[in-house]
Amino acid sequence: MKIIKFGGSSVANPENIQRVFSIIKDKLKEHEITVVFSAFGGVTESLLKIAQLAREGDEAYREVLQTLEEKHLTIVRQLIAVQNQSTVMTFVKVRFKELEDLFHGIYLIKENSARTLDYVASFGERLAAFILAESMQGHGMKTQFVDAREVIRTNDRFGQAKVDFEVTNASIKNYFAKHDGIKVVTGFIASTAKGETTTLGRSGSDYTAAILAAALDAENLEIWTDVSGVLTSDPKLVYTAFTIPQLSYNEAMELSHFGAKVIFPATMQPAMRKNIPIYIKNTFEPENPGTLINEEVSPGALIKGISSISNVSIVTVQGAGLLDSVVGTSRVFKALAEAKVNILLISQASSEHSICLAIKTQESYLAKEAVEKEFFYEIKSGEMDEVVLLHDLATVAVVGENMKHNPGASGRMFRALGRNNINVAAIAQGSSELNISAVIPQPDLQKALNALHEAFFLSENKVLHVFLVGTGLIGQALIKMIANQQQKLRGDNELDIQIHGLANSRFMAFHEDGFDLTNPYELSEADQKTDLDKFIRTMEEMNFSNSVFVDCTASQDVAELYTQILEAKVAIVTPNKKANSGSMEQYKSLKRLAKKRGVKFLYETNVAAGLPVINTLQDLMLSGDRVVRIEAVLSGSMNYIFSELEKGDPFSEVVKKAKELGYTEPDPRDDLSGMDVARKILILGREAEQDLEFGSIEIQSMVPEDCQNLGTVSEFFNVLKTHDRAFAELLTTAESKGEKLRFMATLENGKAKVGLNSLPLAHPFSGLGGSDNMILLTTDRYLDRPMIIRGPGAGADVTAAGVFADVIRIGNYTRE
Repeated sequence: MKIIKFGGSSVANPENIQRVFSIIKDKLKEHEITVVFSAFGGVTESLLKIAQLAREGDEAYREVLQTLEEKHLTIVRQLIAVQNQSTVMTFVKVRFKELEDLFHGIYLIKENSARTLDYVASFGERLAAFILAESMQGHGMKTQFVDAREVIRTNDRFGQAKVDFEVTNASIKNYFAKHDGIKVVTGFIASTAKGETTTLGRSGSDYTAAILAAALDAENLEIWTDVSGVLTSDPKLVYTAFTIPQLSYNEAMELSHFGAKVIFPATMQPAMRKNIPIYIKNTFEPENPGTLINEEVSPGALIKGISSISNVSIVTVQGAGLLDSVVGTSRVFKALAEAKVNILLISQASSEHSICLAIKTQESYLAKEAVEKEFFYEIKSGEMDEVVLLHDLATVAVVGENMKHNPGASGRMFRALGRNNINVAAIAQGSSELNISAVIPQPDLQKALNALHEAFFLSENKVLHVFLVGTGLIGQALIKMIANQQQKLRGDNELDIQIHGLANSRFMAFHEDGFDLTNPYELSEADQKTDLDKFIRTMEEMNFSNSVFVDCTASQDVAELYTQILEAKVAIVTPNKKANSGSMEQYKSLKRLAKKRGVKFLYETNVAAGLPVINTLQDLMLSGDRVVRIEAVLSGSMNYIFSELEKGDPFSEVVKKAKELGYTEPDPRDDLSGMDVARKILILGREAEQDLEFGSIEIQSMVPEDCQNLGTVSEFFNVLKTHDRAFAELLTTAESKGEKLRFMATLENGKAKVGLNSLPLAHPFSGLGGSDNMILLTTDRYLDRPMIIRGPGAGADVTAAGVFADVIRIGNYTRE
């Protein structure tokens, strides 16, 4: 004998019901079965809503009731042949006439007792099971409709009645012995010894099926729903959650206590007592094996699942009155029990000075009132403190019987939470080591679940969740690099980089599972219009662990959001130098905030594209070295211009050629002004631990004064021609001394300057050609011969490569 139960979503409409019948027919080929049905999808909720409307005196209840009746009649018409509809139609209409009278009574007396609501709710299962039993007859299956009120006996605790198993088991066995055919049983409902209708509480139809399975010593119990078994975590919050193939009864019980909604404790208890296997299956993917729950503890995984409870509060009871007092502690629990407050988690320090209790937020003030009433005189005398409530919390729990055999489970759990800056307010673990629970801030719940899921189930690969602003040349090059290296990173570095957000100056888009990088996403008018504040909010709401914000723009508006991003505990990688070249206070503030929030703020590409300048300088300073002088050619465009000038072309023509090759900004004056180089030497100076402000830098602009305020670039070039002779004379003077012109930055004795210099041929910069950059670091350790860093200092590919390296660096940091 197999007991098979189908939930409301499985029988929500005729199409789904046909799937159910197909599954039942397949089972009948090999087994004797009994089927338990819930009400049609949404019906129980509708019945209770109608009862509420009637109690409130709202005559709209009549219309909702009529709609519900028509829904059932329509299902009858769609499932049952016309010649066989009469009996079923009569049954449905009689039931709805009873409901009409019942709701009219509620409407008149304006009262809904628990007894009445149980009776109201019972109609959903009674209607569904009868209709489906008759429909199965039409499909060639001999059925016997069973109203569970005839066989399941309970007490009169309406709403969540307790089963009298001795009477119930005997009644079930007796009924099944006397009746043939496939028993089609109503889930959820039962009756008292007086014949009053009761319901079995949360997931009552599953419970009905388990009661039948235990009474009949069934081979197994199958619960068919709309998910493929019990998942490792809530798939609405953890997108990488997957089906758990097997759970022990204890593991399933723990997961269900802490919020796993597929299976409930009451369901397992009857089956568990008789050691009956339970299968959780998907009606819409019947070929999927789902989850098996039995007595075995499978080897392998350290934990089986991660579950959570939202809207939790901590009740803290503390004071000298608890010290060395067994009575004091017992009084706390006695007061809460009498107030019918359910405790989710208990944490107590060894000092016994305080007890922390996690409870549902809606019960927190009731708990506070009950405990303060119990300790009224102690609080009044100062022996005990007033009860303290802490709200906006959630619990997370990792569950698995293998934790007891393997040390390090709690270390892995709290390391994952700590690495993602998730504060733990309370901790609890039983001696069985089956469950480790923690209370955390509610806003961090999704991040915590993802961090834990990654730590325990995806630990081979660390996942970085990237949000990219700026999809121009650098951004596109970065996306291409990530796509090309994705498999190698996963295989060799155990690092998985996923891009979940994209934005340019016009549009933005998001993808919960990550964009397909093999087919780059093109932002268009079909996407949302760019709103930077909304982009950041969405990133925060997605709340991934190991999130990285990548800014590939040169925008001041984006840079101004860095504080908000770091406050949200999201790492930043950026070639945008606007933030670090602002005020000294802003620079220090961002560094302090990143450290405080425990996230990385990386900007290697601020100064020389992909050249390892910032990290090298930081390492020197961290190891105790001191910078004496920095000399640097930091503009690829300016180095190109002055090295090309040596070939004899006019200055204006060389600048125009540099623009055409893409070496300069659209307006070359942005490069010639020296402002960009000044920002770069400013950042290097600050990294060398020198307090520099932009205004203190001496800047020699290469833009002639009469060219500075011209409206268009073409006008600029026309006037620039008149200065070609002046630049030629500068070149001639330098050459006459055997020197070369180089536009460079210098930092020494706390002072920085930027401008054109005439350098001897022996100087390292004199041999620099094209668009290369070079940085000379003279320090206490590199005093006689400075450290030289040289290479391409501009270009989308080399800049993107530097950004990519910073992103990978964050990935390596998260695994430490």
